[in-house]
Amino acid sequence: MIYKSNSPLETANIAKAFAKTLKSGDVLCLNGDLGAGKTAFVQGLVKALGFSEPISSPTFTIVNCYEGGKFPIYHFDVYRIDDCDEMYEVGFEEYVYGNGITIIEWSEKIQEILPQKRYDISISKDYNKHENFRYIEIEKRDQ
Repeated sequence: MIYKSNSPLETANIAKAFAKTLKSGDVLCLNGDLGAGKTAFVQGLVKALGFSEPISSPTFTIVNCYEGGKFPIYHFDVYRIDDCDEMYEVGFEEYVYGNGITIIEWSEKIQEILPQKRYDISISKDYNKHENFRYIEIEKRDQ
């Protein structure tokens, strides 16, 4: 499914609507250029799942954990990962195959260790439309 967003607020609202379909154990793989809107998407999603605390990308910590909402949320940012072995060092498999919802920004960097059952979410800019225009593609993979 492809959605169109004209603002960060619309991006967050698309994520909020999508959040209603999620269940324990789901893995969301987000990809897009710097500034594409991945964090705005995550903020809307996490808010819809019952969290009110500020959400930011865990760029330097690799993973942020949020508990106390509908599900635990495990939010990875693997932008700075050079090797998939680094993911195992932070307990990646325990999060991905656990009872929460795992969100992975820059997931293309660790493609070879991603579960086959997941959502692939791509966010892309279209400056030909306007500065804040985004396409958000959500694809469910069940292989």
